[in-house]
Order: sequence, then C-alpha cells, then structure tokens
Amino acid sequence: MGIFRPQDYNFHDKSAHVVARKTMNTLKHSKITAIALISLAFSAFAFQATTIPHSQFIEPEELAKILNSKGQKPLLIHVGFHVLYLQAHLPNSEYVGPASDAAALERLRTRVKSLPRDTFIVIYCGCCPWDHCPNVRPARDALVAMGFTNIKVLHCADNIGTNWRDKGYPTTKGE
Repeated sequence: MGIFRPQDYNFHDKSAHVVARKTMNTLKHSKITAIALISLAFSAFAFQATTIPHSQFIEPEELAKILNSKGQKPLLIHVGFHVLYLQAHLPNSEYVGPASDAAALERLRTRVKSLPRDTFIVIYCGCCPWDHCPNVRPARDALVAMGFTNIKVLHCADNIGTNWRDKGYPTTKGE
C-alpha cells in the first residue's frame, strides 16, 4: 500500500472514507507489529550469560584449584547439552540437561530442592562462547529464585574445550 494522503480521497464519498480508515488501521497494526518484534528481539537477550553478575563468575583456574584442594568441594552441575557431557565433563559433575529446556530446569530444581540454601553450587555449560550460551542464565536464575546464595557459574569465554580441557584441567568422559 502507498502512503495515505487525505487530499487523495473525497471524504464525502463513503468508499474513500473506508479506504482511508483501512489504510490507517494497517499503519497502526504495522507499528504494533514492529514494537512486538523489537520486544521479542530484546527478550532473546534475557537468557544470555552476559547478564549474570560478575560476582557469580568462577574462572576455570580458580575452580581447578578448589577441585584440587583438600577443602570442601562444590556441587558441580552440567546444564549443557548431553553430547558435550559425554565427550568431556568435570569429574563428579552431575548432568541435568540444557537449562534452556523446561524439563531440564525442573530436573535441576528437583536435584537441589532438599539442599541447604547456602550449599556451594557451580553450574556450567561450555557449549559455545559465553555471550551466546542459552543455558547458564536460566539455570542460575532458577537457583536464585529457589533462594540459593552460594552459586557460581563457570566462566567459559570460548567453550569448555578451550577454557577447561585444553588447559589440562581434569575431565572425565561418558556418563
């Protein structure tokens, strides 16, 4: 449709008035559609790891030191894809599935529901570069919503292979 110009229509003619009203409605709906699409695009960023506070990061080197120490170990939960878990995961970590999936989030909630809220929990995925990960943010948000206060998210800037395995930190394969 072209641009609506009132001078192009005779408003005493009922059909011209109907055309003008339809044109205005089309423009109004186009604006609503554009606003909805922009909102959807911004909501896609809601689950990105980049919005997690830095205070809840744990760097690979720091976690490796904790795992090699004689002190208390965190509960390690893999919230990524199963194929990655099978290929290489942190020793003693538990697999719940990709936290971008509602069923996996429910498995995570079920796994931790009976734990004290100050339990040291480290979640990790490592599927892709940090700023694209669809899994750590929903897992972290679920734990925060349940009242957990000692949560860390393993910060894998690139992926678990580059930032953990290739640096010689301990890994295990299979289930």
